[in-house]
Amino acid sequence: MAKWDNMLSMLWMLRSGRKLTAAQIADSLEISVRTVYRYIDALCASGVPVVAEAGHDGGVRILDSFKETPLFFNAMELKALVDAYKFAQGAGYPYAEELESALKKVENGLHEEQRHDLFRQTNGLDVISPARPPSVVPLLRELEQAAQEGYTVRIAYRKEKAEQADEREVDPYGLAYDRNEWYMAAFCHQAHAIRTFRVDRIERLELTEAKFVKPDHFSASAYFRVQSERNRESEEPPIVIQIEGEPDALNALCSHWHLRHYVMERTDRDVRFLLDAATMNKYLPMYLITFGTSIRIREPQELKHTIKEMAYRIARNCEEDDSA
Repeated sequence: MAKWDNMLSMLWMLRSGRKLTAAQIADSLEISVRTVYRYIDALCASGVPVVAEAGHDGGVRILDSFKETPLFFNAMELKALVDAYKFAQGAGYPYAEELESALKKVENGLHEEQRHDLFRQTNGLDVISPARPPSVVPLLRELEQAAQEGYTVRIAYRKEKAEQADEREVDPYGLAYDRNEWYMAAFCHQAHAIRTFRVDRIERLELTEAKFVKPDHFSASAYFRVQSERNRESEEPPIVIQIEGEPDALNALCSHWHLRHYVMERTDRDVRFLLDAATMNKYLPMYLITFGTSIRIREPQELKHTIKEMAYRIARNCEEDDSA
């Protein structure tokens, strides 16, 4: 059993109110008496009032005034908490301030050596966040609350490249963070269907008195996956597309807004997608040719042939320009 598990087990034993000897604790946890005394020192350092009394009726006990059970984290668990806060802050998580406050409470319970070690462990990782309008965080809070309580909201939403925003009423079903942006999946009263809205394009939001009932088991992430699946060009059985290449090129392929939903398997050297032939032939050749020699198509042969023909036509076109 790990050190922290043993310490918690010992704490629970002592909280029963019984006075136990170090030998009894050691026997129960299958550790040495010397280790028991090390754990007692560690508990005391964490603020637990453990008292060890000598003599015939002596033993180990906790003062009656103790009410709280401390949280024990090892170095890597503490590092994970701090790093998670950095990622949440970088994503524009609407409760980053509350997360920071909770993290400070954890840090306040550490002794000086632990704080120094935590700083050393987390000093090498930073998350560079994209610039976001300051209104996004309060919008996310209001939208999440409306989704939880089932209130329809009225929004002024400006579509991409639109000169001005238009008003509509929507029932917010859920929020999702995707490709460094926050999205809302909501039932649009104007379209009479579920639609997605980029939160940073909402210029104004009003809570209405109208109530709605969200569909059972609705998931924003599942909705996004379904929408991507519907963008397939045909209902034919999908085929395997295998691409080898340099890590940066494969990373770009796997993070593509559409292709990432069809990744079957990824290694350091190649990636396999499962995609229908119609979608593959319509979109992939033009996209894949932009990667030049950083990738190699292994299968299917149909895709390889299409890209070869496209490259040949581009080369011939350049030759004709040179001879003109």
